Amino acid sequence: MIITIYGGACFMGVFFLTFLPILGALVMGVLGFYAGVLYRRKVAEREIGSAEEEARRLINDAIKTAETKKREALLEAKEEILKAKNEQEKEYKERRSELQKQERRLQQREESLDKKHDNIDLKEEVLSKKIKEAEKALEESEQIKRSQMEMLEHISGLTVEEAKARILAEVEENARHDMALKLREIDQIYKEEAETRAKKVISLAIQKCASDYVMESTVSVVSLPNDEMKGRIIGREGRNIRAIEVATGVDLIIDDTPEAITLSCFDPVRREIARLAMERLIADGRIHPARIEETVEKARKEVDATIKSEGERAVFEVGLHGVPSDLMKILGRLRYRTSYGQNLLRHSIEVALLAGYMASELGLDPTLAKRAGLFHDIGKALDHEVEGSHVSIGMEIARKFKEHPEVIHAIESHHGDVEPQSMIAFLVDAADDISAARPGARRENLEAYIRRLERLEELANSFPGVDRSFAIQAGREVRIMVKPEEVDDDNMVLLAHEMAKKIESDLEYPGQIKISMIRETRAVDYAK
Repeated sequence: MIITIYGGACFMGVFFLTFLPILGALVMGVLGFYAGVLYRRKVAEREIGSAEEEARRLINDAIKTAETKKREALLEAKEEILKAKNEQEKEYKERRSELQKQERRLQQREESLDKKHDNIDLKEEVLSKKIKEAEKALEESEQIKRSQMEMLEHISGLTVEEAKARILAEVEENARHDMALKLREIDQIYKEEAETRAKKVISLAIQKCASDYVMESTVSVVSLPNDEMKGRIIGREGRNIRAIEVATGVDLIIDDTPEAITLSCFDPVRREIARLAMERLIADGRIHPARIEETVEKARKEVDATIKSEGERAVFEVGLHGVPSDLMKILGRLRYRTSYGQNLLRHSIEVALLAGYMASELGLDPTLAKRAGLFHDIGKALDHEVEGSHVSIGMEIARKFKEHPEVIHAIESHHGDVEPQSMIAFLVDAADDISAARPGARRENLEAYIRRLERLEELANSFPGVDRSFAIQAGREVRIMVKPEEVDDDNMVLLAHEMAKKIESDLEYPGQIKISMIRETRAVDYAK
């Protein structure tokens, strides 16, 4: 037992000796940890307390600052309110003062209006008295006027309406007289100036362009070496002459004329082809249907070449550039076209030259005038093949080849279908008339010529006051005898002016027509 106790004591001693340091260390660690926790808690409590104090201080400061700003804001608001109140009081005083001034002015105006009203009442009374006096005087003057008018009517033997009508008639007569004199004076001045200028320009143009004309007809005569050739041309049973007529479209007239045959056709191109073919057949001597067709074809090609060369020559003669080849071919066809016997290609060249010369004298573009003059009748090259007038056909051709608008307008207006709107159009119209009116340039059909003269006399006789009229000087002058009891000297001027306008609008004629009006008063008596 002693051993056991001793052993146990030894074991405990050993145990304490072994684990006591460890246990102490653990105890010390626990105590240190607990002390650290207590220390950190105290530190944290101190910091929390310090932070709370700081927070309370900041809150107090903020409250103080807010209170201070609030007081300042209240003071500022009070000052603003006071300031606004003072301004309103000042504005109110000013408005009140202004209202008082306006009230005083209105009161003064009312007093002034009252005074004026009183004055107006006085003036109305005076005026009413004067009006009554004036009405009384007017009534007396009307009575005097009526009595005077009755006296005048009794003395003159005319009523008021009759007197008015007579006075108006005299005024109208005087006005017509003055108008006629003024019209005569104006016409005389403008005619003198225009005629002088026009004569100068036209004479210069005509001097520079002197052309010879040979009248063309619708037949061509082909000479034969002998009369035996007529039989060869006719052929067996007429087969050769039929072949020629079928191939050319021309009538062959074989009559008793010695050593000659006549080719008749309204188309100059076909007639020219037939003439060339006949001359070659006669020179060759071999005349039969096959040879005829071959020769006619060669002649047709030669005429086509001639048409082209004639168009080129015309353009070169006029002095133009940049004319399309196809347009020159159409122009060359005018070589075989005529108008009243006048060759249209020569006519177009002359119109181009005349228009160019006149344009140069007037300071206009001569090249444009020549172009318009050369192409003014271009439609006549195709008018027998295409429907429409030569004016409309010519305009279409000019537009197709993009000609200048003034050239197109000159083509459109050269026969008066539309009113000319440019100087170039007027010049082309004048040049066309000059070329057509040149002595010997054209011939008219006898019936058309006589009909035109009769129409001229009928138109002149249609005017009131005309006794007789006579177309003289180949229709270039109409001499008119007027009735002296119906037309006086002044009305003759107006009548001649109206007649000229009527002739211009209703008749077509070359050149110009002179109107000579004669008024003659005769007194006849017999001695018995």
